[in-house]
Amino acid sequence: MRVNINLTIEFAYIIAAVLFILGIKMLAKPERARRGNLLSALGMLVAVVASMFECCISFTWIVPGLIIGSAIGVVAARAVQMTAMPQMVAILNGFGGIASLLVGWENYHNDPMSTPFVTVALFLAVFIGGVTFAGSMIAYAKLGGRISGKPIRFAQQKVLNAALIAVIVICGIVFSADPGAPYAYPLFISIMLLSLALGVSGVIPIGGADMPVVIALLNSYSGLAGCAVGFVILNNVLIVAGALVGASGIILTGIMCKAMNRSLPNVLFGGLQAGGGGEAEVTGSVKPISPEDAFFVLEAARSVVIVPGYGMAVAQAQHAVRELGEILEQNGAEVRYAIHPVAGRMPGHMNVLLAEANVTYEQLVEMDDVNPTMETVDVCLVIGANDVVNPAARENPSSSIYGMPIINADKARTVIVFKRSMAPGFAGIENSLFTKENSRMLFGDAKTTVQQLVSEFKAAAE
Repeated sequence: MRVNINLTIEFAYIIAAVLFILGIKMLAKPERARRGNLLSALGMLVAVVASMFECCISFTWIVPGLIIGSAIGVVAARAVQMTAMPQMVAILNGFGGIASLLVGWENYHNDPMSTPFVTVALFLAVFIGGVTFAGSMIAYAKLGGRISGKPIRFAQQKVLNAALIAVIVICGIVFSADPGAPYAYPLFISIMLLSLALGVSGVIPIGGADMPVVIALLNSYSGLAGCAVGFVILNNVLIVAGALVGASGIILTGIMCKAMNRSLPNVLFGGLQAGGGGEAEVTGSVKPISPEDAFFVLEAARSVVIVPGYGMAVAQAQHAVRELGEILEQNGAEVRYAIHPVAGRMPGHMNVLLAEANVTYEQLVEMDDVNPTMETVDVCLVIGANDVVNPAARENPSSSIYGMPIINADKARTVIVFKRSMAPGFAGIENSLFTKENSRMLFGDAKTTVQQLVSEFKAAAE
């Protein structure tokens, strides 16, 4: 009977792994993303239920944990604002890391005499899990405004980080050589504490502009930690799921770095040098426009591209933007939404916001697809975006963002920028788009000004 149960569990794990793979594949297409997410969630449910029938597992703590955790998850998912979604992703990455660390700790505490392979996997689970948890908590605090989103740097910071890595690796080698030695347990605790310290020290020098890369990387770390702990507890589905998350996170990190024209080491150890002295002074003056005048410009437009940014998320203007887009379409204009890969605070942030507002997937276009046609666009609406449309990335070799691929909003016939003030973006540099001859500034809260435009169209239709 035991053999049959074990075979059933392993078969369930295979089903769960297949569902994970199919779910991730579906996430590549916006129109299938919801189904992909549901498939992945179903795979996790199958894996959790199957693992509950493993040998020697007590339901005393598992069932209450499932109930409490599920309740917290449902409440959090329903209560979280779209503007807080990056923080939610960061904290969930951290939970994945701390879970791997705690499972590894429990396994070592109960069975310190493991095989060399399992011991190395245990070290990696604790090391990566600790870095992931602490780093994710710092990312969460930065994104939520609980600490400054600017890079926090101090003297010899890189030396300290390099020393922490070296000490952790040396401790790991000594620990793995003899995990049953009298000094091994204190060494194990030291590895955990040093990993947590490395997570904090490694993320605090990274600024808000680089948070999409950091979140993708920490997501990968959480997967790698889970994969390592899968080898520790000999759980096949955890190994597969962790490897999938780790690999997809690394791929996404590479995409984010490419979108910023920067290497991963530069993001982690260099950072954007805000106002670094190489920025050319922006000449010219901005040309404000009123909602009434903006209405006349849009009323005559036959091709409109909307470029959303984090300012749209802060103003929670996505529903008003969708309504404006529908009115423009009814007026005979072709409307598209150009999404920059690093717009917002996490990968896909703008896609999530627009999907919440029921903007159709067909209207979402990537940067590489919209740029070749931008010169034919009548009006480009830049709503809360800044660095991702800054022509300095294309025109000024001394700029800290030079070479970063941008949406060429400045090449449209008319550009209307929705902005609260002239404050710079996360890169901390002035945006020459704002003073271009074809650019107009519509100052004010994005949601309010978009709603004013909607009212102008409705009034004209009456």
